Amino acid sequence: MHQAILRTARLRLVPLCDDHLEHEVELDADPEVMRYLGRPRTRQEVEVFHRRRLAAAARVPGLGFWVGFTGDTFVGWWILEPPERPDQGPAEGQAELGYRLLRRHWRQGLASEGARELVRHGFEDLGLERVFAETMAVNTASRATMASVGLRHVRTFHPDWDDPLPGSELGEVEYAITRRQWLDRRPPGHDEAAGARAGEPIR
Repeated sequence: MHQAILRTARLRLVPLCDDHLEHEVELDADPEVMRYLGRPRTRQEVEVFHRRRLAAAARVPGLGFWVGFTGDTFVGWWILEPPERPDQGPAEGQAELGYRLLRRHWRQGLASEGARELVRHGFEDLGLERVFAETMAVNTASRATMASVGLRHVRTFHPDWDDPLPGSELGEVEYAITRRQWLDRRPPGHDEAAGARAGEPIR
C-alpha cells in the first residue's frame, strides 16, 4: 500500500519525496520552529533526517510523512509513523502523529486541519486502533492542537536527555485517541469521511 494523497478544505497533503528537501531545510533552520525540538539544523543535518523520513514510509504500508500545501505554497509536514521506543507500546495497530509548520502559517488552524485528516485516514483508511502524539509538557500550542483533534492526555514521563532543553525538567506528555473513542465522537448519521475531507471539526 502506497501513501495516499490527502485533501482537506485548505490543504493538499502529498507523500514526502526528494523534491521536498528544500522545504525541509527552510523549516528546520528556523529557531522558533525548532524551539521544543533542539537547535536549528544545517542543510547537511536535514539531508540525513530527510533520508530517515523517507524510510519511515517503508516500515509500515500506508504510514509516513506528508508535505502540506495550500495551493502551491508550502505549509509544513505531518506524519503518521509506527512507534520506535518500547515504552510507546507495540508497533502493530498504532501510529504516532506529528506536525511541523513554517512560522508564517501558525495560528491559522492548519496544524489541526492536517492532523485531523491524518487521524481520520489512520482509523478509516488504514485500520489503526490507536493514534498517539508526544511533545514537551511546556509546549502548550502543540498540546492544544492534539486536544483539538480529539487526543487526550494519557501520561507525563521524564526521558533522560544528553542535552536537555529549557523546560525539559517538566517532562514530556503523551496524548492519544483510540479507534473506539474516535468513532464515539461522531454525531449520529455523520459521514466522517466527507466531513473530515471538508475540514469540518470533529465534535
